[in-house]
This record gives sequence, C-alpha cells and structure tokens, in this order.
Amino acid sequence: MTISNDSEFKAALSALPIAQQRLVAARFVESVLSVSKDPRIGNALLAAQRADIGAAELAAAFHAARSASVESYTPCGKEADWLCQAGHFVAKAALNSVMPAAQGANLAWDAAMNARMARASETIARGEGNDNQEAERQYRILSEFLTVMANRLSG
Repeated sequence: MTISNDSEFKAALSALPIAQQRLVAARFVESVLSVSKDPRIGNALLAAQRADIGAAELAAAFHAARSASVESYTPCGKEADWLCQAGHFVAKAALNSVMPAAQGANLAWDAAMNARMARASETIARGEGNDNQEAERQYRILSEFLTVMANRLSG
C-alpha cells in the first residue's frame, strides 16, 4: 500500500490496532530522535517498540515521557528557542507512542503530528524553512510498515 496524502495516512493509522499504532508511532519518534537530548525519550522509544510490553512498564514509560514533555515545555516558552521547542515536540511524540490506549484513540496520528512539529521547529532553528519532508518520510514509514505486516499475514 502506498500512502500519498494525510487523508490516506490518517485512515491507515486509524485502522491499526493500538499495539501496531504504538509500533509505527515509535518509528515516527525514531525519525526525529536526534533533536532530543533527554534520555527518557530514548527509553520511551524502546518501550514503544516492544510488542510484549506490560501495562505497568507502559505506565512507567508514559509517566517518564510526560515528565520529559512537561519539563521541556517551560524553558522553551521562556526562551523562544526553536531547537528547544523541537525537543519538546519529540518528547510529546514519544509521550503519544507510550500513551495508554484508553487516553488516545489514534496515538500514532498524534505522534506523527508532534514529530512533524519537531522537524519544522528544527528546520526553522537552522534557517532552512520547512519543505514538508517529514510528512513524506512518515508516508514511507507507514507504507513500509503496512507491507511488512501484510507479508507476515500472508506468509
């Protein structure tokens, strides 16, 4: 399946069970992880990548990612630093990837949007502008993920 726009992207993400949304959300976070300096984000990413994660571990990862997100927000608002803001959006994307299912109906979509904001903030900080490459990258990530899942089911 090839994803070429946000309507297809959001519909495909919505159709995934929460466990698969979490796995693909982790890939979106991984795409922008270099912007974050907080080790809790890497730990949340590792948690989101585990298909066998238990509820207690998921809750611990969620609380750590939420702390990282909250802590990253305060300095960004005071300093108006775009790279700091990018790190905050990475933290929010990671938070979405480990969010308990009851709190978010489409956690992968939310993670994707925060990852896009992270990339946009980073490119603004570097004076590069935003050419929407992160959305295109996400379309490829999801298309590849869906292909792998379809191959597993058929083979």
